[in-house]
Amino acid sequence: MSSTPTTSRPIRPPSDEELVLKVIPMPADSNANGDIFGGWVMAQVDLAGSVIPARYANGRMATVAVKEFIFKQPVRIGDILSFYSKLTHLGRTSMTVKVEVFAERFRAQGEYVKVTEASLTYVAIDDQGKPREVPRRTL
Repeated sequence: MSSTPTTSRPIRPPSDEELVLKVIPMPADSNANGDIFGGWVMAQVDLAGSVIPARYANGRMATVAVKEFIFKQPVRIGDILSFYSKLTHLGRTSMTVKVEVFAERFRAQGEYVKVTEASLTYVAIDDQGKPREVPRRTL
């Protein structure tokens, strides 16, 4: 009697994070190996990471630090990328978010693969680009 190989359960996106962006990378976003440029993914993570802090900043803000950026799997042309974000720290002038990126492969939609995770810090700035206090309010 033969045994069937064990397969891991499909990954599900996090339930405690907010879906802030969905995007499909195209051939123009790929490198010579046919994978998507890491820099393109980083730019998308920065956009996705800014969504929640923008609600708190109530004005201009700037990315000031990328504390961690991990590429776990390659991103491929045609993947449906879902970017989930969560505020992890709210300071006087700064906000830190965790961003996780999951790919639904073109031919395996509904099955998620975690491809990237990052931690980014944004600072609220005034018209002269100087740090300013993040307004305190309940969202």
